Amino acid sequence: MGRDDREKLSFSELDRLRRERRSGGGSETRRPRGGAAEVRSREATTAYLKEVGKLFSDAKGGVAGESLAKAVRDAHGTPELGAACRAYRAAVGMPEDVGLLSLFLDAEDREIVIAALQALAAGQRAGSLEVSRSVKSRLRVLAQDRDDDVAFEAEELLARL
Repeated sequence: MGRDDREKLSFSELDRLRRERRSGGGSETRRPRGGAAEVRSREATTAYLKEVGKLFSDAKGGVAGESLAKAVRDAHGTPELGAACRAYRAAVGMPEDVGLLSLFLDAEDREIVIAALQALAAGQRAGSLEVSRSVKSRLRVLAQDRDDDVAFEAEELLARL
């Protein structure tokens, strides 16, 4: 039997087949049964999309790192800067971006400032950070700090630049 032996479909049958394909093939669509199942399905979808979103974020630490970095930027110039920097550091580690690291230098927390200075020094040694004139100015101010450890780290970094 060749191709010509089979019966041809009418236009109405072809239209019906197209409609069925568009609407899911006429079979029952896969939907959760019951309200609780729909809620669980919605929560699972939200969690999945949140995890996938982390993969496509450019910021260090994904979406969470991006929101923590925004919190640091928003807290700049306020007393909450130290807390925002500590939260970022605890969740993501030290930033690799010079702009964000420079905000860490403005924190009143000695540990945060020293960690930022060390991160700047490590990035400078690796050649991955370009230190701007404004950051160099901030380093000169920190080199005069009353805390000897902060002043020493700033002076060492300035000497390498």
